[in-house]
Amino acid sequence: MGKYITRRIILAVFTLVGVITCVFLLLRTLPGDPAQLILGEFATPETLAGMRKTLGLDKPLYTQFAIFLRDKVLLNFGRSIVTRQPVINEIAWVLPFTVHLALAASLISSFLGILTGILSAKMRDTVVDHISRLLSLIGISMPEFWFGILLVQAFAIRVNLFPAIGGGNINDIGDLLYHLVLPALALGMAMAALTARMTRSSMLEVLGQDYIRTALAKGLPESVTIWRHALRNALIPIITIIGLNTGRLLGGAVIIEIVYARPGLGKLLVDAIFSRDYPMVEGVITVIATVFILVNLIVDLTYAFIDPRIRYE
Repeated sequence: MGKYITRRIILAVFTLVGVITCVFLLLRTLPGDPAQLILGEFATPETLAGMRKTLGLDKPLYTQFAIFLRDKVLLNFGRSIVTRQPVINEIAWVLPFTVHLALAASLISSFLGILTGILSAKMRDTVVDHISRLLSLIGISMPEFWFGILLVQAFAIRVNLFPAIGGGNINDIGDLLYHLVLPALALGMAMAALTARMTRSSMLEVLGQDYIRTALAKGLPESVTIWRHALRNALIPIITIIGLNTGRLLGGAVIIEIVYARPGLGKLLVDAIFSRDYPMVEGVITVIATVFILVNLIVDLTYAFIDPRIRYE
């Protein structure tokens, strides 16, 4: 296990370097001049040249890249071109809002998805199964931003039950949860549909095994058979899809945070891209990529705890 973890960490480092390298190169190919955006359209060539020198954009691309890698190794994300504040401080302020949204959406998607998938598999080819599969198909096909707008229309405008915008007071748990309900539902329902389909497929395969029929024939209660024996052996693909959903969750959070005007990494990233704020874009994507890589590593390591037959060499 130790050797496997070491190999995965090394691979994760190379993956992260590859991601931030792609981001660095892609940002430099986008049209637009950060110095021009900062100084305005009436800036003189001399002031533009001075600003590019201040920002380090006058250096050759390979020199910029070397400085960029050095700073990332030292956990120095620089200062925002727009606000002139340290990037790490800006990220630290909005990160809790994205973490709360991600955790709430994951809980909703995992609970609803696994429960619906188990019921659908247990009641195969019944009305419940058909309705579950139809709702799952609708959930997978429905864009998060559209569902988010529907929730705003229904529960924020017509009923006025939940707020339509904002992230709440970070120091007030009640207010934070109050502002979190609609965004978490909008982001979690699509992933719940995907989790439900995977759970149903995996449970159907396990429920058809001989040891399940033997357990039921020996008089073991059906609930114990399903929850203790069948579900545990069906968890491998379910855990995999939940881990992969993290990428979709982080991507969907960008749209949801825009729809609900919530502070967060997604909104911070979009604003930084439009303003050509290179340090901010690089810092946010580095954080997102690191989280995604760590989640996938945790998912892989979880397999051995779920299924004792799995051993890593």
